[in-house]
Amino acid sequence: MKPSRRSVVDRRDEVRPPATGLHPVGGIHSARAAIKFGSEGVGELWLDRSRRDRRLSELADLASQAGVKVRQVERDELERAAEGTNHQGALAWVRVPAARSEQDLDSLLERIEGPPFLLLLDEVQDPHNLGACLRTAEGAGVHAVIAPKDNAVGLTPVVCKVASGAAETLPYVQVTNLARTMGDLKERGIWLTGTSGDADTELYTADLTGPLGLVMGSEGTGLRRLTREHCDRLVRLPMCGTVESLNVSVAAGVCLYEALRQRR
Repeated sequence: MKPSRRSVVDRRDEVRPPATGLHPVGGIHSARAAIKFGSEGVGELWLDRSRRDRRLSELADLASQAGVKVRQVERDELERAAEGTNHQGALAWVRVPAARSEQDLDSLLERIEGPPFLLLLDEVQDPHNLGACLRTAEGAGVHAVIAPKDNAVGLTPVVCKVASGAAETLPYVQVTNLARTMGDLKERGIWLTGTSGDADTELYTADLTGPLGLVMGSEGTGLRRLTREHCDRLVRLPMCGTVESLNVSVAAGVCLYEALRQRR
């Protein structure tokens, strides 16, 4: 028996977001991270009603404990809402966290216990790269990530998905003038170390202890001239193959964890 026109309309209504301002984040790990580290920003959790999966059951329990509404939906509804992403039977509807302003930076720095550890990104424009940088920075113990407002990607649903919870827990500060902010950081005694393929000093010979801001350039062009001039020193990653450079998120991971190794 064919469904009535009314039932088809109702079915389409069901795939709408639970509220305005919410964006779908698909994938079990991403949904778990959103609920675990920012449940107040999760509107609903959608699960594939046709799947019997221990991980989905655990995810449902986690959502219930956090007060997040859990909804069982048909697989085709999930597919449409996920918009082609690999949802693994789970989709969290989340609010994208707001970036911090440069007015917030002073108070953030005042609350840091011990030497500050910062990551500065100069016009990184790919949301996957920013998400990966946030995830790695959070894992390495960075206190805040600083980036310019213009010509750089902000916090988006894609960034939040790739960051796997780090966008909710790690302060992301957008500033009007990165060079001016770098000058302010230097006045606070924070040593700014930039990365450049033509630097004389290798990363592994540089002292990355103490108050530190690692400065990474954009995809393709690297550090802008003014950003480069505001660095206290430049370091390079040793490249033993034929490629000339690494992806910015990979390079950031190498630098951040070398700094972590030294700082421990």
